[in-house]
Amino acid sequence: MRNRLKVLRAEQGWTQQDLGDRLGVSRQAVNALETEKHDPSLDLAYRIAAMFGRPVEDIFDNPHA
Repeated sequence: MRNRLKVLRAEQGWTQQDLGDRLGVSRQAVNALETEKHDPSLDLAYRIAAMFGRPVEDIFDNPHA
């Protein structure tokens, strides 16, 4: 699933480890999301959206739209 996670993270000046710590996931999990090797669970997608203060749709592209 295409996403803007890497760009949003960089805008905050956070490393993958920083974001992972804030979300309660590993740096490897953040990397897998950013490289589109793994899709987030619905819960994680909403937590990411809340962290950046944006709707889920602004971060993750809907592959079914």
